[in-house]
Order: sequence, then structure tokens, then C-alpha cells
Amino acid sequence: MRSLEEFIEKSQDKREVKRALAVKMLLCGYKHQEIMPILGVSSGFISKWKKVFFQSGVEGLKLAHKGSFGLLNPEQRSSIIEWLLTKDRWTLNELEFEISRKYGVSFASKQSYYDLFDEASISWKKTQAHNPKYDEELVASKKKNICTLLAGRREEIESGELVVFMVDECHLLWGDVNGYVWGKTSERVSLPVANARCKQTYFGALDYKTKEFLIYKAKKANSETTIGFLEYLQSQRRGAKILIIWDGASYHRSGQIKEYLDSFNAELEKEQWLITCERFAPNAPQQNPVEDIWLQGKRLIREFYFFCHSFSVVKELFELAIGCQIFYFPKLYEYGVFS
Repeated sequence: MRSLEEFIEKSQDKREVKRALAVKMLLCGYKHQEIMPILGVSSGFISKWKKVFFQSGVEGLKLAHKGSFGLLNPEQRSSIIEWLLTKDRWTLNELEFEISRKYGVSFASKQSYYDLFDEASISWKKTQAHNPKYDEELVASKKKNICTLLAGRREEIESGELVVFMVDECHLLWGDVNGYVWGKTSERVSLPVANARCKQTYFGALDYKTKEFLIYKAKKANSETTIGFLEYLQSQRRGAKILIIWDGASYHRSGQIKEYLDSFNAELEKEQWLITCERFAPNAPQQNPVEDIWLQGKRLIREFYFFCHSFSVVKELFELAIGCQIFYFPKLYEYGVFS
């Protein structure tokens, strides 16, 4: 900071002073939006001279400074590729910093950095959330157990004596209409959403044999509404035993649910239970094909966002997508095929 102050005091050229002031203000905590009107400069101007200062010090701010040679020799290029391959995620800024720090080189075009990424077989990807509690071995074991369970009861399933439902809940928000659209490069795209947190809860059940999907609306998901949903499923499959496969949500495991199930099953052998509940492995929602059905419904409202001027329309479009019963993806058959 002291070198900057001395440079500002001694420089006789207002262009050099403006460069140095932009860097100094940035280092003092000013934001681009605050510096720009004061100095009459652009955000790109500030970024450019900050970068030059970090690479070459105050010498880089002088008018006659030539800057560093903007090329890597083959050995340096190979070294950077090797460095890239030691990592599992990258950013452009990180690559720029590494090349500048190690070799004092700053490319004039970002394409030169992109070429390095391409040479290292690295492509631009959107980051995705990953649950650190996900246990791949447990998921595989649970899937095998479910397949074995269904195979062992194949005769009951195919005769209709036992109906297998894969179950999940969806909390649809008005804000779910937000997604990717084509828009002008220089402008942000905004949608009129009065309250992004408007919510509708749905229970969904996929009949694993017939692939029919049943949907049940509720104010929220809790033990009471779960019981209402189970009663709805019974009304849709009268006279059949029901096997529910769902996740380990607290309201699926509550004392109230256990009491409800005991009221049907207490005096029966397990194979004769009217409602049996099994769980998918924890922390792995991708096991459940119902997740893909919800996603299909949300995809429709994002594609037709221009109709979604109210949350009631959002719900109608979502329910339309589900109600069409057009589902086809491999996960529908991961646990066996029944006829």
C-alpha cells in the first residue's frame, strides 16, 4: 500500500494516477460500483489494473511498462496441464492466478485459458450438491434387498393380491418456475413471482406393476396427512394388500403411523399384513423413481413459465404434467419387471 501512495504522490501523469487510485481504493475495501463514478472508469478498467499491479507492482502501472510475455513455452504449458490434472475442480480465476504466480504470464485472451482446459480434458460443468452421508454400499445392498423382496412376492404382485407403491412427497413452490431460458446476453431475465415461497404439498405413489401414478394433495406433510394418504391408497386398491416403499422421513416413522399400521396388522402374520412399509436407503433420493416424476412435472412449468402468472396456474400445469401419465425412464424398471 505504501508503494502505491508514493507512486500517486510522485507520478506526473493523471492516467497513471487514475490507475493507482483505482487499485488503492479497491484494496481499501471500496467496491467497483463505488469506485466507478468517483474516478469515471469502468469495472473492466479496475479489474485490469488490479491484475497488473498484483503481477508487476507499481511498475506495471506506468505508461511505458510493456508487461509480461503472454506465452508459455512447451515445458511450462506441460507443467500447467499436469497441475490441472492433480485437481478435481477448477475455476478460470484459479488458473489465471496459477499461471501468473508461477510464470508471470497473463494471456490477452481468455480463449488461451480455455484451450488449456480443453487440452487437459476439462469442460465447464454446473456444480451439483452431494450428500456426504451417501453410502454407496448401503444403497446397493438396499436395492438388492428390495429386488429380492419383490421377486419373492412376484405371484402376489402379478395377480393383484399385493400392490407395490413407491411413495414420495413433493413441496411445489411458486419459485420452482425459475429455470434456464434464452435471453439477451446483456440483460438479466426476471419472472413475475409475487411470493416465491407459496407452497403446495403433494403425496405421490407409483404403482410399480401398472406404472399408474396416484397423486394426493395436502396442506403439509406430517403424520396426520400421511395417514390420510394411506387411506386414499386403500380406497384406490380395495381388497388388496399394500406394500409401501418410501424414505425414512420422521413422519413415516412416527408413533402415530405405527399405531395406525398396528390397527390393521397386529393380529396378522407379516405376510398377511394389509399395509407393509419398507424404506429405501437413507440419503439417496435418486433410488426412488417418483423423484423423476416430480422432476418431469417441474420441467413442464419451467418450459411454460410465461403462463404462470399466478400460483394456481403453476399448480394446474404441474398437475397436468403428472396427470398425463406419460412416464418412461429406466428407473421405472430397476427393481424388476412385472406383468
